[in-house]
Amino acid sequence: MATKNPPFKIILGSSSKARREILSEMGYEFTVMTADIDEKCIRREKPEDLVMALAEAKADAIVQRLPTGGPLEEDASTTLLITADTVVVYRGVIREKPTSEKEARDFIKGYSGSHAAVVGSVVVTNLATGKRCGGWDSAEVYFLEIPDEVIDNLIDEGITFNVAGGLMLEHPLTLPFVDAVVGSTDTVMGLSKALTEKLLLEAL
Repeated sequence: MATKNPPFKIILGSSSKARREILSEMGYEFTVMTADIDEKCIRREKPEDLVMALAEAKADAIVQRLPTGGPLEEDASTTLLITADTVVVYRGVIREKPTSEKEARDFIKGYSGSHAAVVGSVVVTNLATGKRCGGWDSAEVYFLEIPDEVIDNLIDEGITFNVAGGLMLEHPLTLPFVDAVVGSTDTVMGLSKALTEKLLLEAL
């Protein structure tokens, strides 16, 4: 996709490779900053509330680290900060990044022949005006039976520890066992394109 030339600059407040790829696919150029917050300190009962609270906390943390006045007074362009968070919901239980090999194995075994919901938030903060717009999206992922050997390989690679619910849809080992996605694939991967475009416009 050709690079867009929007009347604003973008900072992606995420270390996620998938989110970087999605934003690039959308045609945007951007810089990356990470929030480095303790996500476990923020708890909410509903997954929608949790992902919104986490994305807002990430935005707050990054804004605090920007120089006073931000990188904005040097030029006339507006800068929009995008932060996001994703959780998996399996049988009504919120799943974040697995913290142990056992937890990762239990997570993936649970998805085998079953399904899980993915809830993802996007928050866009206008660093010039302070205006903030946010929202969330969700999708359902249905899985075929996942062989133990594949689960072993996923855990050995270590990638499952970096993603919500240990679930990486686009991974070559996982993809053959995805039966169907009801909703947006990019929501499952960590950044809803439609929601992000909408919020970028709203935040201007």
